[in-house]
Formats: sequence, C-alpha cells, structure tokens
Amino acid sequence: MDNVATMRRVYELLSAGDIDGFGDLLAADFVEHEDAPGLEPTKEGVLQLFRMYRAAFPDLQMNVDELLPSGDKVVARITASGTHTGDDFMGVPASGKKVRIEVFDIIRFDDQGRACEHWGAMDALGMMQQLGAIPTMAPPA
Repeated sequence: MDNVATMRRVYELLSAGDIDGFGDLLAADFVEHEDAPGLEPTKEGVLQLFRMYRAAFPDLQMNVDELLPSGDKVVARITASGTHTGDDFMGVPASGKKVRIEVFDIIRFDDQGRACEHWGAMDALGMMQQLGAIPTMAPPA
C-alpha cells in the first residue's frame, strides 16, 4: 500500500468537494483523536465535519506542503484556504472573507490502506481572527 499516495488523494478529494469519495478512504472503525465539539470521533463525525466546512467554504482547498511517511503513519503539513461565502460557521454568518491556515495531520493506515486513526492540529484561532470573529491583538507598545 502506498499510504503517501492515499494521503495525497485525501486532500485532492476534499479540495474537489467529494466528501463521499473521501469517506471511501476511511476505515469503517475510523477513530478521530482531534476534538470537534458536537461531533462523534468516528468516520461519520469526520464526514459531518467536512460537510460543514464545505458548506461554509465552498471553494475550500487543501494544498499539500509536505508528506512524511513513518511506518503505518503519514504526517502532513497542509495549507488550507477558502472563502467564507456559505453557511453560518461556528456562529459566524457568511462574511465573504478569505482565510488561509496551516494544518498538521497524522493518519494511521490499516493493512487495507484505509485511514483508521487521525490526530491533527489546525490554526483555529488564526481562522477565527481572519473571519473577524475574534479580534487580533496589537503588539505591545
């Protein structure tokens, strides 16, 4: 199995808005370790999360900056960008603002080459600041 190629395909499908195709790359017993309030840490919860992102950011793009394989895991550094023109997102009505954030993912793959676990971190604060939901702080004088 070429886990790096599968990881790259994950981001291609998400960027194309093909959430179902993305779901085909996830194991049925997929476990999400990144907390997403209100969503189950399961395959269905992750699919709901990306449907929410695509609804809020219809032009969402996830560009691969770096992929690093290590055994049955692949580490990714991604730049995610999009324009907030869709649905209300985390209490913020559509703003028309563009966002660009860094995302780090670690995905473990099973013997069938499906993603079975995910750990990640994204710049949620930066995203909310770019949307105008959280003020940016001025540097100290």
